[in-house]
Amino acid sequence: MTHPGISVVVLTHNRRDTLAHTLHQLSALPEHPRVAVVDNGSTDGTCAMLAEQFPEVSCLPCRTNLGAAGRNLGAAWASTPYVAFCDDDCWWQAGALTRACAMFDANPEIATLTARILVGDSQREDPACTAMSHSPLPSAGLPGRMILGIMAGATAFRISAYMEAGGYDPRFFIGGEETLLSMRLAARGWSLVYAPDLIVHHHPSAARDAHRRRAMLARNAVWSAWLCLPATMAMTETLAALPALATALERDDWVDLLRGMRWVLQEREVVPRHVVSALRLVHSARHR
Repeated sequence: MTHPGISVVVLTHNRRDTLAHTLHQLSALPEHPRVAVVDNGSTDGTCAMLAEQFPEVSCLPCRTNLGAAGRNLGAAWASTPYVAFCDDDCWWQAGALTRACAMFDANPEIATLTARILVGDSQREDPACTAMSHSPLPSAGLPGRMILGIMAGATAFRISAYMEAGGYDPRFFIGGEETLLSMRLAARGWSLVYAPDLIVHHHPSAARDAHRRRAMLARNAVWSAWLCLPATMAMTETLAALPALATALERDDWVDLLRGMRWVLQEREVVPRHVVSALRLVHSARHR
């Protein structure tokens, strides 16, 4: 029996062996969720491996690498009220999906539940989770701390909220892509929650381009700020990103950043006052 409330969507690109390990972990879950793999234009035989070793897993192939926006295909595929995303080097712990469904069912205002991430064989807590556990936002009645940001590879969504907010913007590709979606959800009145009772295990793959990811993080931070924030806050975020921009961006990246500012300013929609106030509270607590 598959779990009727939640599906799992795994995003992958050219990590066939790492993906196989993750799918073995997911296939052992007591919830037996339906699982789909969004194959972001892999050239290493990922889809063939899935057909041979995991015929029960749905393969959603993309002709090209869509980055984070590949998750939109997974959300559209899921026929359940909720979807749990993970990357090809992480997986949800046994029982976490059942607990996530119970939290969503009991709290219809919640759009996202971000899990506590344990890294590697040592199972050390991801520092981002430590920071989320100290969120200063009012959290009474919630199954965890209210937050204003999520971690894409360890977050479960209410699919109706995900669709309402438009999912991940393909122009951001990957790296800090969660910020814009988080702001759009908060602007629509949805609650985002860090739920440490939900566990995701992360064994980082060595197959990653760290320099490219830093460049995307810096670019996307600027785009997100000018899409959503009041001008003074957007300028502050831009200035904060300058050191990373200077070290990570090459000439073509700067051209991409500046060209993107045209559509960013055209689509600019400042979040409501209550979201701005919450952001200021988070920033103030961070500085303290």
